[in-house]
Amino acid sequence: MTMKIARTLCLIIAVTGILSACSSTQKITNSARTATEQLLITEAVMRSLPKQRDLPFPIPRGAAIKLEVTGISADKDVVKGIVAGWLGLHGYVVQDENASHRINIVVNSLGTELGSKFFGIPPIQASLLPISLPELSLFKSENQTGYARFHFDIFELPSNQFVASSSPFLGDTFYNAYTVLLLFSFNKTDLISPPHVTTFGK
Repeated sequence: MTMKIARTLCLIIAVTGILSACSSTQKITNSARTATEQLLITEAVMRSLPKQRDLPFPIPRGAAIKLEVTGISADKDVVKGIVAGWLGLHGYVVQDENASHRINIVVNSLGTELGSKFFGIPPIQASLLPISLPELSLFKSENQTGYARFHFDIFELPSNQFVASSSPFLGDTFYNAYTVLLLFSFNKTDLISPPHVTTFGK
């Protein structure tokens, strides 16, 4: 009987070793900004730029333009990339060398805002007894907004003579998540193809 148990243990150890050798470990992480936050910001920038092709602009169509960007937001380079594509779509050439004009993109505001409403019982952590209760929400909403505001300062090169400032470009997006009666969750958004995270109650 002891010999049979020993053989069984050896078999289990061998199978475990084979399976562990064939397995791989995937590290699960969260990015600094969620995918939804990234979409809120980038789509707000894209929506701020006008779509009409005959947009009045103080630079001749086909001219070479040098782009520079300034602002407090760490995401301001996103604005530069999107504006470069928008100028190319309207017939301008974005390049640093031999440019006839420079556009300074001044990013006044770029980011997300979060507001929430809650009706129910908040999470409870007892101090005397090791008892805790989770959040019990009869109604909860988390409303996140993406917002972008920037303008152009246009200069002629190589003289660096100031030409004009544009009107502000404004854009916003939203992603609202709701929970009703503890379990029922849904969301509303104007984002294009937002990520969907499956959770209990969805």
